[in-house]
Amino acid sequence: MKRLLAQLLEKEHFAEPTSKMAFVVGPRQCGKTTLARALQQDRGTPDLYRNWDDLLWRKELSSNPYGFLDQFRPLGRKKPLAVLDEIHKFPRWKQYLKGLWDTRAQKADILVTGSGRLDVYKKGGDSLLGRYHQYRLHPLSVSEVLKKSFHPEKDTPENILKHLFEDPPSPTTGQREVFDALTRFSGFPEPFLRQNERAHRLWLRERRDRLIREDLRDLTRIQMLSSVEQMVELIVPRVGTLLSLNNLRNDLGVSFQSTQLWMEQLERLYWCYRIRPYAGKLSRALAREPKLYLYDWTEIPEPAIKFENMVACALLRWCHFTQDWGQEPLELRFMRDKEKREVDFLLIKNGKPFLLIETKLSETKPTSALDYFSEKLGKVPKILLVSEITRPGISHNCLVLPATSLLSLIP
Repeated sequence: MKRLLAQLLEKEHFAEPTSKMAFVVGPRQCGKTTLARALQQDRGTPDLYRNWDDLLWRKELSSNPYGFLDQFRPLGRKKPLAVLDEIHKFPRWKQYLKGLWDTRAQKADILVTGSGRLDVYKKGGDSLLGRYHQYRLHPLSVSEVLKKSFHPEKDTPENILKHLFEDPPSPTTGQREVFDALTRFSGFPEPFLRQNERAHRLWLRERRDRLIREDLRDLTRIQMLSSVEQMVELIVPRVGTLLSLNNLRNDLGVSFQSTQLWMEQLERLYWCYRIRPYAGKLSRALAREPKLYLYDWTEIPEPAIKFENMVACALLRWCHFTQDWGQEPLELRFMRDKEKREVDFLLIKNGKPFLLIETKLSETKPTSALDYFSEKLGKVPKILLVSEITRPGISHNCLVLPATSLLSLIP
């Protein structure tokens, strides 16, 4: 399956005469290595793939760190593509990449992949500023499975929103089937393509074990891995609700600092993410405690929360698309006030409210909170997104959309 990011990297990133290194980050097993190897195959340079887990290459690094590129002689006209996979596990990876780029940028395009810690440059040390651009690869989405292409110049948030409100589409049978399969098996390529319940359960367990027992152990100094496993178990029932680290700390029986550190590392490894509330100038709106969601919504047993999490992932992916490809950036928030009125999602564009979205499994009547916050924020457009309906409509002056209608139109 040709990933949307792969197409954009070739047509937009590497097509630039002075293209920088491309960093591709994202959750474990979302397809980063497969994407990178496919791009290399298209250029006929699969021999330029290197993985830090390859012991032979580790030995080669000490004596001839850039030898694999120096000794390569391209046969075609295309510029070679070198891929460095999981290089962030190398203690001196920043220094290595800086040297590679500064001395051999003309020899090949360079693609670097990793599940976490590629953002460590922000903490100081050797800076790679000006030598790379980072892109986030998410699990599969409805639009990507349907092979819909998006262009950063044309498919702006304004154009997409205009299409939704002027001519809201009804989902086709094929679109609905894709949505149902993603709901059941997630957007991670392996379980989605296999679509086998038993294999999916095994994959879920193995992915969590590897995340904690391998990635967390290798990339951090955390010793209490059993406590992190307990924390993961406690987090899943809290998805979609206000997350209090203090309450979580009390349940775990550890310090607040440990709880905060473990949460940050789980986010860095792309297991979960937090969405902050938006207060703006509303006097009684909450502004502190975030809500938490998972990159794999199939870990959640309750259908309504699973659907809400699935939508959250789709909206986060849309936000990252705008940020990574130079559009006016979107940011994902939610609304809640002291009277407990709440709207699931608010998209912010350039710091201003852009779109309110509420999710429901089957209910087609908007909540009063959706209308209330829309008015308070200056008549912000609002959508009720419903999982189980098949046609768009209007209810109480609010656009009611089948979930597939929106998810098939956003990157």
